[in-house]
Amino acid sequence: MEPENTHKMVPDTSVLVDAAVSKKISKGDIAPEEIIIHEAVIAELEHMANENKAIGFLGLDEIGRIKELSEEKGFKIRFGGRRPTLREVRESSLGEIDALIRDLAFDESATLITADKVQAKVAKTKGIPVLFIEQSQTKKKLELDKYFDKTTMSVHLRENVPPYAKKGVPGSWQFVKVKDDLLKQEEIQDISREIIEEAGHRRDGFIEIERPGSTIAQLGSYRITITRPPFSDGWEITAVRPVKRMGLSDYKLSEKLQARISEQAEGVLIAGSPGHGKSTFAQALAEFYASKGRIVKTIEAPRDLVLPETITQYAISHGTQEEIHDILLLCRPDYTLFDEMRNTNDFRLFADLRLSGIGLAGVVHATNPIDAIQRFVGRIELGVIPQVIDTVIFIKNGAVDKVLALKMMVKVPSGMTEADLARPVVVVNDFETDRLEFELYSYGEETVVVPVGKDEGASSPAKTLASKTIADELHKHVEHVEVEMVSDHKCIVRVPEHRIAKIIGRGGENITQLERKLGIRIDVQPLEEEKGGQTVQPVETNVSKKFILFNLGGKYSNRDVHIFIDNDFVLTAKAGKTGLIRIKRNNKMGQVLTEAINTKERLEFRL
Repeated sequence: MEPENTHKMVPDTSVLVDAAVSKKISKGDIAPEEIIIHEAVIAELEHMANENKAIGFLGLDEIGRIKELSEEKGFKIRFGGRRPTLREVRESSLGEIDALIRDLAFDESATLITADKVQAKVAKTKGIPVLFIEQSQTKKKLELDKYFDKTTMSVHLRENVPPYAKKGVPGSWQFVKVKDDLLKQEEIQDISREIIEEAGHRRDGFIEIERPGSTIAQLGSYRITITRPPFSDGWEITAVRPVKRMGLSDYKLSEKLQARISEQAEGVLIAGSPGHGKSTFAQALAEFYASKGRIVKTIEAPRDLVLPETITQYAISHGTQEEIHDILLLCRPDYTLFDEMRNTNDFRLFADLRLSGIGLAGVVHATNPIDAIQRFVGRIELGVIPQVIDTVIFIKNGAVDKVLALKMMVKVPSGMTEADLARPVVVVNDFETDRLEFELYSYGEETVVVPVGKDEGASSPAKTLASKTIADELHKHVEHVEVEMVSDHKCIVRVPEHRIAKIIGRGGENITQLERKLGIRIDVQPLEEEKGGQTVQPVETNVSKKFILFNLGGKYSNRDVHIFIDNDFVLTAKAGKTGLIRIKRNNKMGQVLTEAINTKERLEFRL
């Protein structure tokens, strides 16, 4: 029953963003003599519109419609109250703006119009007449619906472009033009407003994420993404819906895989390329566990899986990692489905929940099965990966294409033969055949993923990786390096002859440390091209009490010169401005050169 004093009415923000006031006036349900809009409402809607939130534009558009109706129906419209402070606008969710609107209705002896139950109850408590407009839960035909038919997977609408749609089934679809007419920006905006209005009204609709340049909404079976400038260069709507609902039995899984899913698999990765049916399989898996009498929850961002009421769906975009973690541990679900893991925090939350003992299935984008595992490398410790993931199910063209199983072993990696090279290795097998396909292990400072079980010839991945790692390590000390793998556990390293002593180190300590680090025997040899360097002879050699002096002449000033004794490299020295090389006699190299000069050994100077 409506209040009697509808001659003056004060609407709050909730009814304006729902376009409820103009609808009531147009239908003749209310016939106000005057509508007073609080300045605080304008400020709140302006604030949201400046942040490019669609709800702000909806409210401002509604005020425009009310103004048009005032001229048509002959009622007054005016603005009252004081403009709120910045703090009050920012704290509108705490009720600051609502309080200002109630005060205006009380002062004006007007009826408050609201769709907010809390606002209505507070106003009635204070003796303010209230017209409560309950949000409609009925579903209406959307403008978006006309672009869909039974075979449509997704619709893509963009301003100044004809509407397009993907039609078919996962893995077998076509991108077709729905109409030849170009969509205008105003049409896209109208469809966007309708979607946001309906998402706020319907029980099966909600705004999942609202950002300055984008909105993600769930409306029935539609997952809708709206983007607008400045985030995108134009208005765009992408709406996706499932076209085929499948049960686990429809995938024709092997008995071995069915047993794994039913009895053992508790760290499952569902992987595949976009549009190939990952989420459809995940949905079937969640329903399978629920049908077995298990408690099943989902973590989604956004929530787009269509699941039975027995399965609770949590939106990580409306909570925090800590909140999800705490809720799941308190609810104690038997299985949790983590749909669309994207960033490092998602992967770490998955690992944390799995190590807490919760059965998990996660959905990830990957172009091949091993890529799904590699997305965990570097985000969690290598040794923890098999405890977090035990099964990878790769979906391609709407079917299970390949299944991998993981376990940890201490062994010598494939391609290596020395027993002292044994280390912890994550072994990845083909689930159906038990054939070894990949190994993950630490190599030097890196975690590597090496394909095995194929031809281990001279250019095997293990040898290629070893060669690159050794070269990278030696490049820290010398510019020119050649590495030749003579076997799986031995290599020849060639460096400039004058750098050999530095690479080997005193008593061989440097090369021994490098061998231990890389797990490879290393033989150091001179780089052949260094032997062809230009040889020069000093014009004068003097040995004084403190120095050995080699005068090469002015044309060799500021040049690096390698000094050899009987073709054995001794040191590299730099000639001065006049071409003079000065070496102290009391250091080790000086003593070696002094002895060579006294015994008349052959000295060579190479540029």
